[in-house]
Amino acid sequence: MITLVDRTVAALRANHDTLAALVPTLTQEQLNGRSGAEEWTVAQVLSHLGSGAEIFRKPIGIAAGEQVQPEENQSIWARWNALSPADQAAGFVKYDQAYVDAVEALSAEQPDSTIDLGILPEPVPLEVALGMRLSEVANHAWDVRVGVDPSATVDAASADLLIELLAGPLAFLLGFSAKTDELDQEVRLAIPGGGITITDTVTVTTSLDDPTATFDGPAEAVTRLLTGRLRAEYSAGVSVTGNVTLDELRNVFPGY
Repeated sequence: MITLVDRTVAALRANHDTLAALVPTLTQEQLNGRSGAEEWTVAQVLSHLGSGAEIFRKPIGIAAGEQVQPEENQSIWARWNALSPADQAAGFVKYDQAYVDAVEALSAEQPDSTIDLGILPEPVPLEVALGMRLSEVANHAWDVRVGVDPSATVDAASADLLIELLAGPLAFLLGFSAKTDELDQEVRLAIPGGGITITDTVTVTTSLDDPTATFDGPAEAVTRLLTGRLRAEYSAGVSVTGNVTLDELRNVFPGY
């Protein structure tokens, strides 16, 4: 049986392979150009993903029983920030490859592992640790690719999986980023494969009765909405009808 962990690992591998194939083709101008993350260049997004891979490879190694040399995150970020754009891009490929190799091995040998990420109150199941990384990678991979191709979309399989994860083990994430006080009425938004209910909290579900509004667009656009990446210039073909507008939803989900 293919598990949620298996599918998440496969999505991490697919996103890595896509970016690893793209990176060697990027020019200096493209690396220094604007990414989908408004305040970062393409190279800076790759640096963020690469340093994240280095940092979160460590708890995966610990769970696998390895001896891991500790290092403060600030020190790791400083090293990455000091690299040239070309070295940041190449470093991403190297460290993300190591991360994906490690999670593939751990998920095959110890699929029920718990991981102490160091940023949450307690260790979490492997599916949560990997799901959090997929949320980072899938959306930032779009940031990189849209910097080169304005028509880029989030990997479709990753988008479907992220909606499923947000309806399950990653439900807590939207509590950190959503601004529900931007709305003065309850919204039950129908989306592909389910719905989003917005009251004083945000809940993603795999089914929705009696929607008050409908999101007309693909699942990948939903994942970009939830992470502040469905800006006007990247929302062609997407519309919302009912008791909320797309602009109002953008205010609820400003991104990170």
